[in-house]
Amino acid sequence: MQEPVVPPSTALTPEQAHPRLSTLTVVDVRTPGEYAAGHVPGALNVPLDQLARALPALREAAGRGGLLVVCASGARSGRACTELAAAGIPAATLVGGTSAWAATGHAVHRPEDAPAETPWPMDRQVRFTAGGLVLAGLLVDPVLPGTRWFSAAVGAGLLYSAATNSCAMGAMLSRLPYNRPRPGHRHDLAATLAALGAGRSEPGAPSGS
Repeated sequence: MQEPVVPPSTALTPEQAHPRLSTLTVVDVRTPGEYAAGHVPGALNVPLDQLARALPALREAAGRGGLLVVCASGARSGRACTELAAAGIPAATLVGGTSAWAATGHAVHRPEDAPAETPWPMDRQVRFTAGGLVLAGLLVDPVLPGTRWFSAAVGAGLLYSAATNSCAMGAMLSRLPYNRPRPGHRHDLAATLAALGAGRSEPGAPSGS
């Protein structure tokens, strides 16, 4: 019997998702670099900023069964589920994301062809970049008066990001080359969309135990 479609705005804990992993289509909305560092077994990588392009394939996947959306902590996957719900596509978010999945002892898959050094998680990249910009503005202000207001603007942006559960800086950082897949790589978006359309999970992934 086909697994019931997950209703909109559902949240699954790692304990709830683990026994159903083989019946779910798992979509990881982190950057390709974060995905390569380790992800839920079988997950397919559709970066959050590419979600609109993937909607037809995701709608098809959701029609076959449950759709589980994953990120690092659950914030980006929650935003993805909101976008999917607006497009009429039911999906669930993994509570706590990949971090919670790994913390509960479940396997995390790292592709064999992943680079030895992978990018920092996006939240760490944002903290480092924002902190550097704020510090730079304060240090330069005695030489170039007024740059402290640039630091204040960065701080205001972080407050807005927290209030709206969005992150413009993260969206910009995700477009940097080291956060993008290599063209023609088996985990690039074209290959992922083809796998979604065919009902396949990530090739070569181990079981989720």
